[in-house]
Amino acid sequence: MTRTWQITDVTEAARARIAAARLATAYGVPPLERTRLVASLSAQLRLCLTKGGAWRLTLETGAASRATPDATGSVLHAVVAPDRDTAAAGQPPWRVTVPCPEGVPAAEAEAEAAVDDPALLAEALLGADEDTALVLERLNEQEHLVDFHREELQQTNQGVVALHAELDAAGRAQREAFAAERKARTEAENARRRLTFLANASAVLTASLDHHEIVRRLPELLVPEYAASVDVWLFEQEGERPGPAHPAAAVVAARTGRPQYAAADPGGLPGVEDQPPSALEPERPLLCIPLPTRQAPLGVVTLSPPGERWDPDDAVMLIELTRRASIAIDHAQRYQHNRDIAETLQRALLTELPAPPGLALAARYLPATHGLNIGGDWYDAFRQPDGGTIAVVGDVTGHGLRAAVMMSQLRTALRAYAVDGGSPGRLLTRLHTFLHHLQPDLFATAVIARFHPDDPTMTWAAAGHPPPVLRTPDGRVQTLDAKPGAMLGIPLRQEITDHTVPLPPGSTLALYTDGLVERRALGIDPGIARLAEALGGFGSAQLEADLEGSADGILRPLLSDSQRDDDVCLLLCHLRGSG
Repeated sequence: MTRTWQITDVTEAARARIAAARLATAYGVPPLERTRLVASLSAQLRLCLTKGGAWRLTLETGAASRATPDATGSVLHAVVAPDRDTAAAGQPPWRVTVPCPEGVPAAEAEAEAAVDDPALLAEALLGADEDTALVLERLNEQEHLVDFHREELQQTNQGVVALHAELDAAGRAQREAFAAERKARTEAENARRRLTFLANASAVLTASLDHHEIVRRLPELLVPEYAASVDVWLFEQEGERPGPAHPAAAVVAARTGRPQYAAADPGGLPGVEDQPPSALEPERPLLCIPLPTRQAPLGVVTLSPPGERWDPDDAVMLIELTRRASIAIDHAQRYQHNRDIAETLQRALLTELPAPPGLALAARYLPATHGLNIGGDWYDAFRQPDGGTIAVVGDVTGHGLRAAVMMSQLRTALRAYAVDGGSPGRLLTRLHTFLHHLQPDLFATAVIARFHPDDPTMTWAAAGHPPPVLRTPDGRVQTLDAKPGAMLGIPLRQEITDHTVPLPPGSTLALYTDGLVERRALGIDPGIARLAEALGGFGSAQLEADLEGSADGILRPLLSDSQRDDDVCLLLCHLRGSG
């Protein structure tokens, strides 16, 4: 069905609008779609009247097409186009399509009724108002719905903002945790590096017993990682001589015993006092650390930083290293002092050998290669009032000053007892009693040989000591292994027995301590055999001519196999030939 209205003025436009609304109502177009159609049509008709001329409104009903996918039944097409004689002729027509239900064609006659009747006009106006009210009601519902969704969206946005804030805070906390973890890992690595350096440096400093070597090694350890320069000022090195000028902070450190930091700005170093910059080096910060001991500082170590200033933890480590260096220097100086005393005492105790008629003597004493150069090994030879000569080699247990003092007392006691005469066994018996009462917890071994120019025999006795080795003029070597007495000083009463052996001219007797022949891995017997072999390797003429050189020749093969861990003492007694 198609209907057409001619529109030239506002009255015809109103009638056409009313007819279109009635027809849409008759075809069951929903109110909202009907209101949308009428409003769009009214706007278009107003535009047509504004342009002027004759216009034509065409309403056509038909089945829905594929072009209108939302329509399921019939549709209503509205077309507004200018007439041919209108100035707007040729302009594209205005079109609109609305869906309408099927099955209401009976309402067409009512829709075609004239709209000149005032009652119909009023009814159309009221119907338009109802449609407008319905649209406004729907609009109000939509506004409420929009307000509801707006509030919901606002709450959602607030939740999203809060969530973003929480996520941002969590991210910030995670970043801070990662940064703290990296910082802690870095600090732990730096602490491990400092502790490793401190342990290694301490091992280097304590490995030497020469304090000059320790002072030399200290700058090598610190430069360039922890210091640009290191100056070690030891007080006793200068003595009465004027030394180089030292920074005022070093003098303060020496006087107070506390570390000092000299720079234009405070250092903020823990345990360190700040001082003005040094007049000697005003541009460089200086850290002056005393070398502490129980009594007074040994000196001061002055360091300049490898960069602009020190890290506080590095400064703490440097103070600790300096303390350990001070302990090492103090121990080395004490050791050297004790060693000097020991060497002086040793030289005083090992007196020159006599030169009795018909008897040549040669002695060698070698201290152990470690520790103080003093021990309990000793040798002696002296003449008795009856013209006999006593030769003795002894060994006091232990090392150090106590063993040396005890050795000196035994040596003096033996000389005193020998003045009254007495055989080697009798002398050792008296020494045993003397040592037991003087030092109950100290023991000794000894061997004594007695030579007399009128006696063709040699008398000897031993107390817990390695046996003498005798070389006769015919080149035979024998070990005098007769049963010896027990060690001197043990809590037993004993009478040490004398032994006698023929001693033709040209014979050589070797008295020695166990340091010459004993090795921990082999025992003592192989060493005695090697000594006998070495002694037998010398001829009588060579021993007669150069007993001192022969002593060196005997020691050389016996001491070349390993480092000594005990003192060595050797006494050669050569009975000169008759010719």
